[in-house]
Amino acid sequence: MKTLELLPPPNTMYRALVNRDSSFEGIFFAGVRTTGIFCRPTCSAKKPARENVDFFATPSEALHGGYRPCLRCKPMDPGERTPKLIERLREEVERAPDGRLTDKELTAMSIDPSTARRQFKRHYGMTFQAYHRARRLGLALREVRRGGRVDEARNGSGFESESGFRDAFTRIFGGPPTAAKEKGGLFAERIETPLGSMLAIADDEGLRLLEFVDRRALERELSILRTRLKTNVVPGEHRHLDAVRSQLADYFSGTNLKFDLPLAPVGSPFQLRDWEILRSIPIGETRSYSWMAKQLGDVEMRRAVGRANGENMLCIVIPCHRVIRADGTLCGYGGGLWRKKWLLDHERKHVEELKS
Repeated sequence: MKTLELLPPPNTMYRALVNRDSSFEGIFFAGVRTTGIFCRPTCSAKKPARENVDFFATPSEALHGGYRPCLRCKPMDPGERTPKLIERLREEVERAPDGRLTDKELTAMSIDPSTARRQFKRHYGMTFQAYHRARRLGLALREVRRGGRVDEARNGSGFESESGFRDAFTRIFGGPPTAAKEKGGLFAERIETPLGSMLAIADDEGLRLLEFVDRRALERELSILRTRLKTNVVPGEHRHLDAVRSQLADYFSGTNLKFDLPLAPVGSPFQLRDWEILRSIPIGETRSYSWMAKQLGDVEMRRAVGRANGENMLCIVIPCHRVIRADGTLCGYGGGLWRKKWLLDHERKHVEELKS
């Protein structure tokens, strides 16, 4: 496969470089001919003229192109650090998750409320106040599901009135607190990986979603989960989220490429069959769409297989990246072909290391 197939159009990459667009982190690296240095898209260094920039899919390619890594943005280091302001705000939330932080209090902490809203919106897809409110309601949901009284959960949620608490709870979870013991809710956590940020969502049944946050279909997938499970998603803690965070770290480090997680995918009977077959593909190997169709009983179902693979919400754990064309070329990956190639190379490398 040609490297160019793994990259966005050059004009798109240059625009992202000039704008320091964090959504392109990990998608490309920029080599500056006049300095011999290559950088991340978000590097704060002065931006070069378009004619002085080469684009690469990986740091390795940039190194082989004669460029050395930038000391400022450190493109060889995995992942993108969470902005310091967001880390600080999250710490403040966890100090008193059942409380509130008003704009006045943020200002007293030398934090501009509009900056907090903007950075939180960019990083999490919601404002800081929405995150804090969802965190409070998530804690209330957990208390109710553990058998706690609704009025006690309300008192610990930071809402002054019972009606306000019930209304907010119903808007988020689609029903009153008294129904939460039976219906439950979905808890979400953002997880940083060498390939970019991922969103993990779980409930007591298991892991429901694991996707890269820049995937275009993510919003539709969240809507499917909310509709099918008749609940909503709030940031929070859960044992299945702890497990996937730990196992992803092992996977990306090469320590352990296997996942041992309770999975609870949401899909049609055909999709569930397709995804189960995906899980049977050995680590470090690939299969074709024709092979998948044959396993499902009809070799002519290749397009249906492609659609079902594309609708898989459990990226990496249900390894749709291991399905390629019969001629060995890559295609059809919602997270981007560059990620598909990285995952396959990563798995093959570590499987070979275990054999040697």
